[in-house]
Amino acid sequence: MTTTRLRDSIFECLADAKSDSDDVKQKALKTLVSITKVSPQNRNLLAQTDEALPTLLSSLESSSPLLQTLTLSILFNLSLNPNLKQSLTDTETIYCLNSFITSPVSPESSKIAASLICSLAMLDKNKAKFGVANTIQCLVKAVSGSRSLAAHHLLSSLTELVQFHGNCSVAVRAGAVPVLIKLVEESRADGEDLAGTSLAILSLLARFNEGLSALRKTDEIVNIMLEVLKGRCMLSKEGAAEVLIRLFEESEGCVRDALRLEFSSVLADLSSWPATQEDDGG
Repeated sequence: MTTTRLRDSIFECLADAKSDSDDVKQKALKTLVSITKVSPQNRNLLAQTDEALPTLLSSLESSSPLLQTLTLSILFNLSLNPNLKQSLTDTETIYCLNSFITSPVSPESSKIAASLICSLAMLDKNKAKFGVANTIQCLVKAVSGSRSLAAHHLLSSLTELVQFHGNCSVAVRAGAVPVLIKLVEESRADGEDLAGTSLAILSLLARFNEGLSALRKTDEIVNIMLEVLKGRCMLSKEGAAEVLIRLFEESEGCVRDALRLEFSSVLADLSSWPATQEDDGG
């Protein structure tokens, strides 16, 4: 498709996206999803079209879950272009995404909204914007609820946001540490990926005094981390090891707890773990 024809198609789709008919809107948004899915040039062309972003944001307010999900997909596609991440991260968009996290209309909309936050937050300048717009509190609240189908996406977004020091403090004050510890304990048996991601976040929070203090105040924190080290998930083991190192550096009490809990035998098992995996064919 030539640039002229593509531009005309985009104009037509944006006009149809304002239609009173949900069927017309749906067809238009599906076309825009396809247009923006694979081509960075197409994404730029849509983003540069007059009234494109306001039209898409308006579609997010639709009462139709399908129209909302399609619109989120378009915005996510646009966010894949590094040059568009900053312009997409305005206050109105952030608050819309927050609402999809805290009050999702469907599991799919929550997943895409979380993925969009993660994508936009990959631009360092955007991390602070989300931090001051209550996004971290929304993510922690969503993760703390009943096991969400979007939990992995929510945790990935939180991981990206706490790369910024200021957001670590926000996360700790929002109660992230007990929420993540609970996820670790609940997920070890049936969701190692959630446990691993939760521990990766905890290891980031442990780099700073507030996070480390919250971890030290957690009941049985050393025992919880040692139990993780006995597991099979390498990502979880790495996160638990980093948390323990931070705790040992700051607290003699944690060191004593580890020795009391036969920490040396856990270390011995860890040292033979790769060989054991090879013997098992893992």
